[in-house]
Amino acid sequence: MSLSPIPYLPFAANPSEWESFRPHYDRLLEQPLTPDTIDAWLQEWSELSKVITEVGSVTYIETTLDTTDTDKEKAFLAFIENVEPQQSVADQALKERLIAYTAEYGPLDGQMALPLRNIRNQASLFRNENVALATELAKLGNEYDKITGGMTFDWDGEEKNLNQLNTLTLDKDRSVRQRAWEAIMGLWAEQREVLNELYGKMLAIRQQVAENADLPNFRAYTFLNYNRFDYTPEDCLVFHEAIEKVVVPAATRIYERKQRELGVDTLRPWDLEVETSDAPSLTPYQGQDALIQGSLDIFEHVDASLARYFATMAEDGLLDLDTRTGKALGGYCTTLPLRERPFIFMNGDGTHDDVQTMLHEAGHAFHAFESFALPLIWMADVPMEFAEVASMSMELLSAPYLTKDFNGFYTEAEAARARRQHLSSILTFLPYMAVVDAFQHWVYTHPNQASDPAECDVAWDDLWNRFMPGVDWSGFEDARTSGWHRKLHIFHVPFYYVEYGMAQVGALQVWRNALSNQEQAVADYRSALALGGTEPLPDLFAAAGAEFRFDEAMLTDLVALIERTITELDQVA
Repeated sequence: MSLSPIPYLPFAANPSEWESFRPHYDRLLEQPLTPDTIDAWLQEWSELSKVITEVGSVTYIETTLDTTDTDKEKAFLAFIENVEPQQSVADQALKERLIAYTAEYGPLDGQMALPLRNIRNQASLFRNENVALATELAKLGNEYDKITGGMTFDWDGEEKNLNQLNTLTLDKDRSVRQRAWEAIMGLWAEQREVLNELYGKMLAIRQQVAENADLPNFRAYTFLNYNRFDYTPEDCLVFHEAIEKVVVPAATRIYERKQRELGVDTLRPWDLEVETSDAPSLTPYQGQDALIQGSLDIFEHVDASLARYFATMAEDGLLDLDTRTGKALGGYCTTLPLRERPFIFMNGDGTHDDVQTMLHEAGHAFHAFESFALPLIWMADVPMEFAEVASMSMELLSAPYLTKDFNGFYTEAEAARARRQHLSSILTFLPYMAVVDAFQHWVYTHPNQASDPAECDVAWDDLWNRFMPGVDWSGFEDARTSGWHRKLHIFHVPFYYVEYGMAQVGALQVWRNALSNQEQAVADYRSALALGGTEPLPDLFAAAGAEFRFDEAMLTDLVALIERTITELDQVA
């Protein structure tokens, strides 16, 4: 598959050459800025940013669709080497002009007030010497995608990638899923030294980025770079502690239940994903078209306008959902701001997890559609913590419509099983999130130790034992200690993981509201999405009907709700 060409560009834009963009930045630098011209100037800058964002997004999407296509890789590398660095410098000059304007004429108000705060922050962090380092990090991230996207295993004469092997870990035959799990671990083990070396390079560059910005470590840099003004690193550690006290015991109960239902002496890593029901495994769909149609029918019942958004994406060829060899791992939704469309990428193989991924990424897409109405691109720059509320809430808001009564994927009993699986996975995910986030806090505040992969293994394992009891890894300790290799975010987007935990707390509150009044909860959800990034995090959460809190009391209430609902679903499944 290849993404369709950009339907409209206001000027000839070559994604490999900065010269096709430079005159437009020069024009903005030369224009006089006064109260009479500022609105038009901002609008022109915004449109230019949309062009360059979309061109860059297309080159990235193309590389993930086929990591083996050298032409697509060259195009992506040309963009990040020739265009992105120059754009970064040019944008900095425009930010400085805008800041100087506000110093003379006063701050911007209305929906640009918060984006201006972020622009000021980004301008203060900018260092010319970090531009080239950002390019190097992007290239190293591309290497990670190539390594992991190319992992395949000969399964009885059929080549299977990691996603296809993961599907085999759902098999009711324990020997099959153990064999698949061991195959997966073997593939990762083969790349262990390569990934250690790759990560070491990333760490050294990131520490240099922080030092260049006059900050003590990359954690301090990242919290500023992510515009995290509404919470601190210490708040994350408090969140970890609340998870340890409240959620870890609940997750352990999930594992204990699974062990009983499987009738095994100990729960092993290859037992975690399989269903314990005697009924056939959930096989909700076959092929991309079936996933699209079933999802569309579900969205029709959630909200007709949201369903129309999704149908538009299908009509425009902006969904690539099936797994295949050479495709990058994972799933994502990215925005194409010029054509005002999102794009969804995932690796579906016919499982319920694929349905959850589809609903999740659609939530991101709906967020993009709702915020396209905002007049300037910076207004739609949503904090990641709330971007994930959009996606995780959609998983829960869609849950009542999974059954075939609503043209969904399941019988009533199957839907109950799917929902129970989803809610159980929330309880087991939050401790895992704490491992990933706490590991990165350790890495970037202990740079000398973290430069040794063996020390990283020890730190990861200590956190694993703290947050993830209940599973027997005996005989496979090496696979457990190197588990940080298998988390894409640690390589690609450091510290981008606590957002999932915070957002899950917000999404559970949206769901709690929907249990009383689904229509009102959806209306509040859409209203919050339409705010884009024009309000601070606590206000965005409040608009969606949630509190921006992550303490023991909040988690206790939400865990109790999840466990009550699982008990109710048991009566139906």
